[in-house]
Amino acid sequence: MFFHLMQSAPADTLAVNAPRALGQGWRVMVRGTDPAALDQLDAALWLKGGDDSFLPHGLAGGPQDADQPVLLGLGAPTNGAKVLALVDGAEASDAEITAMERVWVLFDGNDSARLQAARAQWKETVAAGHPAQYWSEESGRWEKKAESPAKTADPKS
Repeated sequence: MFFHLMQSAPADTLAVNAPRALGQGWRVMVRGTDPAALDQLDAALWLKGGDDSFLPHGLAGGPQDADQPVLLGLGAPTNGAKVLALVDGAEASDAEITAMERVWVLFDGNDSARLQAARAQWKETVAAGHPAQYWSEESGRWEKKAESPAKTADPKS
């Protein structure tokens, strides 16, 4: 799922979507590209939701990584994640996408470089045959703007 952020920050979207994934019994790996940005995201997630919706999470690199319901890091999921959230231009391999129940690409629609990178990721994802949905909050609320179903291999080839 591609999330075109126009008004929200990644922490806002993760604070809504990660609890839903956890409710399905899926752990989440949030992969970024910049340690400082992940530190900021970590701090922001501690503040989201108040006492009623605590989101258990941690930064990768500690002794409890494998036990974290939501793990923020730069590398491979080490917490048994079934959801991979990509922020700050992070990418996933075809094999990683295939292994996950969900992959979320969260990108800043106000940043032209991030927008172009997300468009390229969309094309690669769809070309590889993975299902994809494109969601935008440009209107002030989330709306699905595009969807590409999974493509199966041609049995004749």
